Amino acid sequence: MRIDVLGLQAFVSIAERGSFRAAASHLNLSQTALSHRIRKLEESLSLQLLVRTTRQVTLTPAGTALLPRARKVFEELGTTLEDLRTTAREAEERVVMGCLPTVAMRCMPEVIAAFVARYGNVQVTVHDNSVLEIADKVQSGEAEFGVTIMSANRWDLELKPIVKEPFVLVCHRSMPMAGASSISWAELGGMPLVRISSETGNRILIDDALGARSETLLWRYEVQRVVTAVSLVRSGIGCAVVPKLALDVVSRDDIVAIPLRSPTVTRTLGIVTRKGLPLRPAARDLLDLVIAALHESIAD
Repeated sequence: MRIDVLGLQAFVSIAERGSFRAAASHLNLSQTALSHRIRKLEESLSLQLLVRTTRQVTLTPAGTALLPRARKVFEELGTTLEDLRTTAREAEERVVMGCLPTVAMRCMPEVIAAFVARYGNVQVTVHDNSVLEIADKVQSGEAEFGVTIMSANRWDLELKPIVKEPFVLVCHRSMPMAGASSISWAELGGMPLVRISSETGNRILIDDALGARSETLLWRYEVQRVVTAVSLVRSGIGCAVVPKLALDVVSRDDIVAIPLRSPTVTRTLGIVTRKGLPLRPAARDLLDLVIAALHESIAD
């Protein structure tokens, strides 16, 4: 059953003011239009709600029963609309994004500084999470967009590739290969290696690129975070394969990054948004700053 909101509004106004004339004036309607609304409401309910005489308007038993419920409907509607206004106002004062931790550490300090210079009063929230968590937050609307690895998409999300980031070998400066300009995967045979957990998506990319060759390498250690992998390298127990940007955020006094070749393995970083939902201006500007920072970081 469709709810006749205009009819209920007319009914409440008449009941509270005691006359069609006062109610019509309050609603900025003609008395004829007001009468039409009441007649339509009564016909839809198959009930008479008002008894109108030349001097006064009286509620019927049905009208008396309806009045408090109709008032409650408008009170709840008013509260809902005010909540929506508050939410919209707060949304204009805040931008929420998701971002891979390595990208967040490397790019977001300069991005946020530039954004604050333009939008001093807008709060920025960065969820530095995994690929799956970023997708979840964008899909739920908790984040407006995310910076993530290009992977299997969800039907209601849109992925746009931005840059390709190479994986590099990290080793201690004391190791013989530390001065090499590049190193092939074949040269890593028998060397204790550290890799990042498959939960980050990086392991899958490497395995897919190397194929069966991946199983011939000595993946002796597996960790969850790049910082842990680098710590193991510093201890001298092995080398690590990490994304290039990840290394840019740790001290490199005693470690070096060597480009890998044959094959060169990369991960594609991109932007995930909800399909069909345009970004607000502030979020769009923040995204543009992120994209520029990504390009600059990869080019370094």
